[in-house]
Amino acid sequence: MDEKTNFIVYCIEEYKNAMELSGKAVIALFNQYRVIDYIRSYYEALHTTGRQYIVDDINLYINARQPV
Repeated sequence: MDEKTNFIVYCIEEYKNAMELSGKAVIALFNQYRVIDYIRSYYEALHTTGRQYIVDDINLYINARQPV
């Protein structure tokens, strides 16, 4: 796997653990909101941050895309 793919897997695992979700639930959520595309697009900035920042950033990204 390349570095971006490894990082995406890391983000999925960290989000899953932080939110206490199953892997299947996280994949469904990430697919629904195109989170993997977001992570790929902002890899250069995100991979330099810490675990909590990544989880918080993904939450902000998802919340911003949910219908009001």
